[in-house]
Amino acid sequence: MKAKNKILIPTARYGFDPSEVAIPWKLLTENQIEVVFATPDGKQPAADRLMLTGEKLGIWKGTLRARIDAVLAYNDLQSATEFISPIKYDEINFENFDGLLLPGGHDKAIREYLESSQLQSLVVKFFNANKPVAAICHGVVLAARSIDPKTQHSVIHQYKTTSLLKSQERLAYNLTRLWLKDYYLTYPETTVETEVKSVLLNANQFRRGPLPLAKDDRRHLNRGFVVKDRNYLSARWPGDVYQFSNEFIKMILS
Repeated sequence: MKAKNKILIPTARYGFDPSEVAIPWKLLTENQIEVVFATPDGKQPAADRLMLTGEKLGIWKGTLRARIDAVLAYNDLQSATEFISPIKYDEINFENFDGLLLPGGHDKAIREYLESSQLQSLVVKFFNANKPVAAICHGVVLAARSIDPKTQHSVIHQYKTTSLLKSQERLAYNLTRLWLKDYYLTYPETTVETEVKSVLLNANQFRRGPLPLAKDDRRHLNRGFVVKDRNYLSARWPGDVYQFSNEFIKMILS
């Protein structure tokens, strides 16, 4: 009997997007895929509280906060053994996993995750082994920063990809900057789309997809947008997360 498929989800200690972690976890486990979490210190992480509560989002609370299905999934996640007891970044052995999922988040606390040399080296190993790698939103930045020492290029240099769009990032910032300042700008000097495009062989490899208005769900997967290129899957924002999760499950189980 084949051993259970196992995938890894690394996160920062604080600040990840609850939708991009809890919903994939829920759908993966429903499909009998084992999930292992990893944090810098091996301690239970926490999602961006503002995204969970909508606190300080003002009139944009209903639009910008995590939707109820993500909040409920996150509530379930907090009692899951694998989430309560993650492994440390330096304990990760990529050979133990069938795939890697890179979630996003925009709180500046996630910089430790995006800038981790340990995780960047790990991403290179997954790509070189042709194991499935899925990245959503700011998670694509981590993939973009993962430089293969053999080629001196990003692992996604010759891949088609999407990511959080510049228009999305700037819109959230402009709607809330009077009171949240640059909360929505993880790196105020640039945007996710700009950085991701900069590592590609050709900017035409970047896919914007349809206008990101309606969010997908279990019944409306067609609302989500993903880009699949060989072993690599990418998506833009929490509104793509069901389509993203389901495509990743297909990759793992195929």
